Amino acid sequence: MTVAGDGAELTALLIAPDRALAEAALAGLRQARVFQVIGDLRSYPPPQTLQIRVRQYAPDVVLLDVATDFARAAELIRILTQARPPVHVIGIHTRNDPDALVGALRAGASEFLYAPFEAAAQREAAARIRRLRQPEPTAARQPGKVYLFASVKPGSGASTLASQSAFALQRLTGQRVLLVDMDVMSGTSSFYLRAPASTALVELLLEGDRLDPGRWVSQVERIQGLEVLPAPMSPGLELVEPARLHEFCEYARRNYDFVLLDLPAIFHRVSLLGLAECDLGFLVTTMELASLHLARKAVRMLGHLGVGQDRYEVLINRAGGGDGLRLSDMEKVIGCPARARFPNDEIALQRLLAMGQPLDATSELGGAIEEFAGRLAGVAQTDKKRTGLVLNALPVFSESS
Repeated sequence: MTVAGDGAELTALLIAPDRALAEAALAGLRQARVFQVIGDLRSYPPPQTLQIRVRQYAPDVVLLDVATDFARAAELIRILTQARPPVHVIGIHTRNDPDALVGALRAGASEFLYAPFEAAAQREAAARIRRLRQPEPTAARQPGKVYLFASVKPGSGASTLASQSAFALQRLTGQRVLLVDMDVMSGTSSFYLRAPASTALVELLLEGDRLDPGRWVSQVERIQGLEVLPAPMSPGLELVEPARLHEFCEYARRNYDFVLLDLPAIFHRVSLLGLAECDLGFLVTTMELASLHLARKAVRMLGHLGVGQDRYEVLINRAGGGDGLRLSDMEKVIGCPARARFPNDEIALQRLLAMGQPLDATSELGGAIEEFAGRLAGVAQTDKKRTGLVLNALPVFSESS
């Protein structure tokens, strides 16, 4: 990160619908020579436009009018401060308004300036911003984990488990979680989350080692605390080169604690390439005989390709229903241990489809997925009331028949 020296002006992007306030700020800034305005937006931009402008100007700070419409300004503050790397925001106002000051800081602003924008106040704000921008020595960050979810038969529920596991991981750990919907044929995760289809994922995959943090931030959707790359609009992923997928996964691994790839059926080329990149893959099957047959076929195919059973786990979805099959029976059919089972919870699924909200952990399916995510993250719950969490090195998804 480039850090401006103590004598250098900090570059600033000005966003001020109140043009009288903007003129007062510009006059004060010219006199103090502490901030140099390199861009001036006359209205509150939509989030995507804001991201484009920030990437275009790459300012040290954003000077944001918090007087005209505080609610919209607070939304922009949150977007800017959640970017990677975060953008420092200085709220500006027509007067010394204590409520606006407290509200702006709570929303994530770093500083607050008001008319007549005295030079001393500007210098103090700039000094604090410079200290915040100084990179602090930290221990080397551990790379994140990449997990793959692929069905053995379309409609087995891999997207449901991937998307809801992502929400559960974010909720349980508070860490950065990325969900990548690479299932071009259905885009079910994107549908569940009401995420618009886009070309972002294909474009990022094609960029490879040229991946840029600013570009990445502008392409990722933020949905209820989760970062999401929606499914592309066309099946271009089938043409992705292995080297590009590797660079994409490594970039995501460096920037996120957990990366969940939602892929089409394991027999697809892109799913096999993804399995080579992930820490652990999950093959999702149901208890239907056709699905179990394909699970057995998938296990044999992976064996022929030299993929050991330590590289993936089989998950049984929609378990139950009185079909009489025990876990041990299913394992014999598949030819591989099944590490976790998820109940057939139609009510929870209908709510998910109708509302587009994460599954409630108190539902049968939501609780099973939360337990699954807890074990995935090494976080175990001490009791069924979910009153506390303790770190615990659990074996991954061990379950007796």
